[in-house]
Amino acid sequence: MDPIYSKTLEDLEFPTVLDQLADRCHTDLGKLRAQSVTPLASKEAIIEALGQTSEYLSSFENENRIPNHGFDGIDTELKLLSIENTTLEISGFKRIASLCHTMATHKKFFKKFHAYYPLLFTRSEVVELQSEIPKYIDQVIDKFGEVKDSASVNLKGIRQQMHTVKGNINKSFAAALNTYSGADFLDEIRESVVDNRRVLAVKAMYRKKVKGSVMGSSKTGSIVYIEPEATLRYSRELNNLEFEETEEIQRILNTLTDQIRPYVSLLSDYQDFLAHMDLTAAKARYAEDMNALMPTINDKQELFLRDAYHPLLYLSNKLKREKTYPQTIALHPENRIIVISGPNAGGKSITLKTIGLLQLMVQSGLLIPVHERSTVCLFQKVLTDIGDNQSIENHLSTYSYRLKNMNHFLKKCNKDTLFLIDEFGTGSDPELGGALAEIFLEVFYERGAYGVITTHYANLKLLANELPHMANANMLFDGKTLEPIFQLVMGEAGSSFTFEVAQKNGIPYSLINKAKKKIARGKVRFDATIAKLQKERSKMAKTGSRLQEEESKARDEAKRLEAMNTKIKSKLENYQELYDHNQRMIYLGNKVNTAAERYFQDSKKRPLISELLRIVETENSKRKKKTAKEFKEQRQKKVQVEQEVQREVKVIREKKKVAKKNTQAKENNKPRPVFKVGDRVRLPDGKAVGSIDSLEKNKAVVNYGMFTTRVNVDQLELVEAKK
Repeated sequence: MDPIYSKTLEDLEFPTVLDQLADRCHTDLGKLRAQSVTPLASKEAIIEALGQTSEYLSSFENENRIPNHGFDGIDTELKLLSIENTTLEISGFKRIASLCHTMATHKKFFKKFHAYYPLLFTRSEVVELQSEIPKYIDQVIDKFGEVKDSASVNLKGIRQQMHTVKGNINKSFAAALNTYSGADFLDEIRESVVDNRRVLAVKAMYRKKVKGSVMGSSKTGSIVYIEPEATLRYSRELNNLEFEETEEIQRILNTLTDQIRPYVSLLSDYQDFLAHMDLTAAKARYAEDMNALMPTINDKQELFLRDAYHPLLYLSNKLKREKTYPQTIALHPENRIIVISGPNAGGKSITLKTIGLLQLMVQSGLLIPVHERSTVCLFQKVLTDIGDNQSIENHLSTYSYRLKNMNHFLKKCNKDTLFLIDEFGTGSDPELGGALAEIFLEVFYERGAYGVITTHYANLKLLANELPHMANANMLFDGKTLEPIFQLVMGEAGSSFTFEVAQKNGIPYSLINKAKKKIARGKVRFDATIAKLQKERSKMAKTGSRLQEEESKARDEAKRLEAMNTKIKSKLENYQELYDHNQRMIYLGNKVNTAAERYFQDSKKRPLISELLRIVETENSKRKKKTAKEFKEQRQKKVQVEQEVQREVKVIREKKKVAKKNTQAKENNKPRPVFKVGDRVRLPDGKAVGSIDSLEKNKAVVNYGMFTTRVNVDQLELVEAKK
């Protein structure tokens, strides 16, 4: 693919996108890379970059979060390592060790979760892991950034001597302090520190009586700071040891630098990988902030952006808590060029910029804020003519500059080009400029280019209607409120609503009427007709939207009922199977019971065994042989159905109990009847009806014909009173 012109990037505000992307990087190197992002050269590179960003974005929503990739840059260290006889500082080694540990963590992570992040895993596998580098550094430098005593035998010996000498310094100083303090030669503060050495605070009058080296005096001169003679000797010895320590540390760091030097190329690869991860993470965070995703990339030269948002406008409105209006637009071989018309401030330019900016972002490996069913194709060139292109440097007017731009378009435009032109043809005489713009548009059309233009020129709207692979579109405008609706509608040209907008902005109606008389009557009628058609289209769109919503609801309800019907059918089948099985078990139980009764009467075992065997063989002949797995599945299914039935039965029983309690409560609230001998009665749970033979002390003898029973009067229900 050809490089995209810097003018196109600026016209579509791509540098602002890169600034926002850089703000989301954690490392300085990542920020530099973000600022240098440009459209990629091949389809493979674009798909890989989009895929890696999409994988990183998915890590925000699952438990396998990608490890922290933060690191301090080692560009200075890499330059020094590439020069012979140079030595790195301890801080440089620490940065290198941290870089190696971070790289190892990422390699290990992506190897473990390669199924989740296949593209990022492939990218990490390109880098070879060398575990020797951090080992070399760890042997020399501790976690506090100090050279270890064990770094060399010589360093260990020097530091042991230094420890001994420091002890001698403290002892000798303490002795001198006690001696001179007792002699009252010292000031109240007794001691101080000068040049990192302990000194005695001697009164000025006794300075000659204290042996040692004078290290300074107080501002008033009343105190002289003296290092005792005995301590001075040990201090000199310590200075010599400190010099030896510095030389030994330098030698150790020289050796360590030489050990790391062969890996300079590998360390550069580590830094490159982690900077790439930082940029990819920033792309993912940017995508998350604007609900972006990876659209389908097609080879059919189709561009379908559904519910597409302008990224910068969306994020700006998100901060302000304002609504952003999405647009849906399609370009394909049967509809390659779209002419957008409509009133000013209706959203034409934003729609144009949305298409161009999203195309640049996709071709730069950035996810875009569109619906998941969107699909895009790739273009070799993206050409733009947007905004006020007046060139002060070259003393060119707006129209002259635009003509030079059109000349550039004519040289570069082909079937692999996407061109975007705002306010096409403006800047000159309307009729002449419109005619020239029409010729340019015809050339772009004949070359098979794809494009979107915005215009107020009627001849360009008519051309879009006449040519088969070109279409009109308009930004909806409410004719009543004279407010833009910010919605793109395909297939119809839009009115500029010139007079309506003028009226809304306070221009006197009398002047507007005079203006209408100045222009051709046919033009007014044509513009009015377009405005009327647009209003009708708006009404139809609202009606269609409402019908579509109702149809969607009906479809959802039908799906719900169908799913419920399927579920009920499945339940009925399972219940029928359980019922058939239980009936068969009852039938077999009856047969076994009959055989048992016969055996009980005659006590003959042979006929019993014969009958039982016949029953078993008859049942087995109906069974089909099943594998252990099938048998287990059938058994589990049967258990599940039985449990479900038991749950249903339990619910029904509970409902019956509640109903019975309610009924009893109602019965209890009713006045109890006064029973008499001869009344026909029954028990609440029974169906048999009897008559009362006698009553005595709240007890009644009820005659059921075959038998009599004695019950409490409270337990009886009156069926029929004796006449």
